[in-house]
Amino acid sequence: MRTASTYAGLSMEGRHKSALEVARNRLMVAVLLFFAAFVVMMIRTVELGLSTPEQTQVAARHIVVPPVTIARADILDRNGEVLATNLQSASLYANPQDIKDAHEAAMKLVSVLPDLSLADVEEKLSSGRRFVWLKRKLSPREKWQVNALGIPAFQFQAEEERVYPHGRLAAHALGFVDVDGKGLGGVERYFDDRLADRTMTDQPIKLALDTRVQYALTDELEAAMSAHQALGAAGLVMDVATGEVVAMVSLPDFDPNSVRGSAGQERFNRVTQGVYELGSTFKTFTFAAALDQGVASLEDGYDATKPLRIARFTISDDHPKSRYLTLPEIFAYSSNIGTAQMALDLGSDKQQVFLSEIGLLQPATIELPEVGSPLFPDTWRKVSTMTISYGHGIAVSPLQLASGISAMVNGGRLNAATLVDNPEAWTNGKQVISAATSRKIRQLLRLAVTKGTGGRADAVGYRVGGKTGTAEKAVAGGYDTRALISSFVGIYPMDDPRYVVFALLDEPRGTKETFGFRAGGWVAAPVVKNVILRTAPLLGVAPKREDDGLYQNVAMMIEK
Repeated sequence: MRTASTYAGLSMEGRHKSALEVARNRLMVAVLLFFAAFVVMMIRTVELGLSTPEQTQVAARHIVVPPVTIARADILDRNGEVLATNLQSASLYANPQDIKDAHEAAMKLVSVLPDLSLADVEEKLSSGRRFVWLKRKLSPREKWQVNALGIPAFQFQAEEERVYPHGRLAAHALGFVDVDGKGLGGVERYFDDRLADRTMTDQPIKLALDTRVQYALTDELEAAMSAHQALGAAGLVMDVATGEVVAMVSLPDFDPNSVRGSAGQERFNRVTQGVYELGSTFKTFTFAAALDQGVASLEDGYDATKPLRIARFTISDDHPKSRYLTLPEIFAYSSNIGTAQMALDLGSDKQQVFLSEIGLLQPATIELPEVGSPLFPDTWRKVSTMTISYGHGIAVSPLQLASGISAMVNGGRLNAATLVDNPEAWTNGKQVISAATSRKIRQLLRLAVTKGTGGRADAVGYRVGGKTGTAEKAVAGGYDTRALISSFVGIYPMDDPRYVVFALLDEPRGTKETFGFRAGGWVAAPVVKNVILRTAPLLGVAPKREDDGLYQNVAMMIEK
């Protein structure tokens, strides 16, 4: 029989067991909740571990970052030297809503990135927006410095930066890109779609340029430009058989790695975009047309006793002989009087057709967007025929001149100029003069160096031929006699032409070494000579003993 005390003890025990059961259930719930939280944290940890820091930070703030720049194919020179490539970079952005003191944050940022404007940065950081770019394409050092500020609101987006390892070298040919990697000039713009094609970023574009030749040409033009205090300079080296541009220089130039701040004049390509009256270099074309069409022969000549007068114009010679001159003498002594008379015999119509056939009346064809249009008279009068025969009254680009000269010496074939090293794109060219006429032109060009005005271009061992060009700059109402465009076009070796080398100086000044003269034969011809001596071995052209047989026949027609 149970007593009341017994029942009281049982009641106490029941309540104790019930309390333990409740506690156990609560503990199980707590354990399950803890386990569930642990599983969630573990999953999130794995997720965060697989994501990039930038993605994690962006996701946490729900910031939509603009897409990164996609890869871009490399650009190489003909020997595989890298001219343009992409490198990993980082761009700085911020969420202004996470900035407590915009002024203080801006001050700190500008202290490590002094090229930024304090006012601009502060305005962006106080804008209240969720995303602002602060600087694109930081260097590794700049990124480290920003990180060292310890401001969580400053974050980085991985991008790719276009880099030009050789700096200014070949800048006008290569061009440049904008901050988003889009081509804005040169080859970068011309081949923009191809270079940015995701399926072809591992296939570089190979150019015909030779970095070694490019450097030598740049070096010589810079030296001449400095020595003669010229406003600018231009030059190129072209393969006469293929039209490949092996080197192209325009000065002043710019650094495609840092285009901001460069002037428009520095980005202007004088070789393809600039058009100039190139003076007596044009006599080469007048002689070629007359000889090829049977208007004159090397045995013929013209009376150069006195200047020619037509309307209000007077045509005279810079090196007057004041006598009858044979054709070889007219070319070697660069007689305007004799050349003008030959052009009259050729006729205006034939002259225009010939100049058009060799590409001098149309813009040049090359893989660049910067191409200038030639300038010539709307109405081709008699005086135009005479002055154009020796390079006055018509303006063309140096590239057009080099292409035309190449055709005059390579057997008569006109090939389109090209910057791309792609044999499949070459054509056999268009025959514009006969091989026989081409040989005569080579004789005359060699003669102009050995006996005429181009003597300072004679690189011994390389049988150089060429023609000087000196023209006054056209200004409103006439010409400025104080401002010259002085040039020289050289070809070597003349017994088997391989390369055209052209040099131009804009408004050079005479020096003690040139006895004050500023003409092409004095200031531009030595540049061509030096470039040939420096680059011919690199291009596989060996010097050899000179053979006067090439021009012996025409040399005999020059009066001793």
